[in-house]
Amino acid sequence: MAFEPPQRLLRTLGETAPDGDDWLEKLPEAAQQAVALRELTVERVQVPGGRSSLVVLVRRPGGTPAVLKLAPPRARPESERGALAHWGGTGAVQLLDEPAVEGVLLLERLNPDVSVRSLPEAKALLEAAGTLRRLWVEPPAAHSFETVAERTGRQAEAMRATASGFGDVAALVDAALAARESLLAAPPEQRLLHGTFRQSKVLAAERMPWLAVGPDPVVGECAFDLARLVRDRVEDLIASPSGASITRRRVKRLAESLDVDQERLRRWTLFRAVESGVRALRVGRSKDAELLLEFAGWL
Repeated sequence: MAFEPPQRLLRTLGETAPDGDDWLEKLPEAAQQAVALRELTVERVQVPGGRSSLVVLVRRPGGTPAVLKLAPPRARPESERGALAHWGGTGAVQLLDEPAVEGVLLLERLNPDVSVRSLPEAKALLEAAGTLRRLWVEPPAAHSFETVAERTGRQAEAMRATASGFGDVAALVDAALAARESLLAAPPEQRLLHGTFRQSKVLAAERMPWLAVGPDPVVGECAFDLARLVRDRVEDLIASPSGASITRRRVKRLAESLDVDQERLRRWTLFRAVESGVRALRVGRSKDAELLLEFAGWL
C-alpha cells in the first residue's frame, strides 16, 4: 500500500525542516521495509496521526493488532524506545519491538480514536494525572536521556533569539527565563518524565483503562512534566470569562493531587507556556501564540 503522510505530519515537518527533509523522501520505502521485516499486515495509516511520526495500524503474523511508528531522528525515537522499555508497560503503551530497527517502533495497539480528552474536563484531568503518576520512576542507572536543564537550556536560547524580533513578548520571556533559573537551582527530585504529556497523549486501552503514548522523555523534577497538563484545552480557558481563576485553581488542584509543590508547578507552567508561545510566533502560528501568551500572562 502507499504510505501517504497525513497533513498534520507534513505541516509539522514543514515547520521544523522548512528546507526539506530526506527522511520524508525515504519514508515510503522505510515503511515498506519495516512491514516486510516483521511480516505485518497493514490496515491503514492513522489520520490525523502524530505530529512528528508516521503511525500505521497493523497486525502481527498471528493476527494481534499493533501499531508501527516511524519517526525522524530529530524526534528522538531511540529515546522513546528507551523510556518505553524502562516503563515496561506500566502507565504507558507496551513496546513490542523485535527486531529493533533505528527510527522504527512496534507498539501495543490502543484505541487511537479515544483519549481522555473525550471525557468531561474534571474527569479527564483526574484520569490523566493518575496515568502520569505511574510514569514518574527512577531513571535507569547511567541513563542517556536528556535532562530538563539541557532541554530548557536549548529552548531558552531560542526564546531569547526570537524575543529580540518581537519586542512585545520580551517581558514574558524575561519572567519565564528567570523562573527557569530559580527552578534549576535546587530541583527536588530526578525522575524519568514523559516530557510532552497532555490529555491527547492518554488513550483508551484493554490492559488498563488508560495508557500514555508518544513520550519525548526527559529526566528532571515532576513539576516540569505536570506543567504541560495545566494548560490543556487552553482555547477553552481563554474563551472563559473566568479563565484566569480556573487556571489558578487547576494549578492548585493538580499540585495537591500529585504531591507537587504548587509554586514550582506555577513557574514551570509559565516557562513552558511562554516557550511554546514564542515557538509558535517563530514559525508563524500567530493564533496559537496569542492564546499561549495570554494564558502565560495569568501566571
